Amino acid sequence: MELKDYIRSIPDYPKKGILFRDITTLIKNEKAFSETINLMIDKLKKYEFEKITAIESRGFIFASAISYILKKPFILLRKKNKLPAERFSVDFELEYGTATIEMHKDSINKNEKVVIIDDLIATGGTAEAAAKIIEMSGGKVSNFLFVINLFDLGGNKNLIKKGYKTESLIEFPGH
Repeated sequence: MELKDYIRSIPDYPKKGILFRDITTLIKNEKAFSETINLMIDKLKKYEFEKITAIESRGFIFASAISYILKKPFILLRKKNKLPAERFSVDFELEYGTATIEMHKDSINKNEKVVIIDDLIATGGTAEAAAKIIEMSGGKVSNFLFVINLFDLGGNKNLIKKGYKTESLIEFPGH
C-alpha cells in the first residue's frame, strides 16, 4: 500500500504559498490508517521507551492508537491554557507564526524515556519545543516518529543535528 496516495495536498492553505498535506484522507480510510499505525509500531520496535507523547492535535490521532496497542502511557503535549494542573510551558516559532505547548508537570518522571509522535515535521519548531518540554521534566527523548517528513524544510535534519533520532513513513517536499 502506498500511503502517499492517501494524503491530500491543498495549495495556499492556511495561507498563500503553503502546500498543506492533509492527513484526513488517510485516517478516513480504515485500511490506510491501520497500515499507518502498524508501520509506526514497526519503526518503534528498535527503541526503548516507557511513555508515548504526542503534539496537539493531529499527533494525538496516531499516538492514542499506538499507546493502546503497545499498552504504554500516553502523555498530551497541548496548546497553551488547555491543561488544568501545574504545567511546564515552552514558546516556539512555527512556519507561519508563534505558539506555546504545555505538559503537566507530573506526566514524566526523571530519566523516563519518551517517544514523541506527530503527524508531520516541517521546520521543526514544534518538535524542538516538544523535546525541550520533555527534558525540562527530567525525561529523555528516545526518538521522534512522524507520519510525514517535509524534507526540504529542514526540521528533520535539525533534529538529527541536535542528536535526536527520527523516523517517518512518508517524504514530501514542503512547498
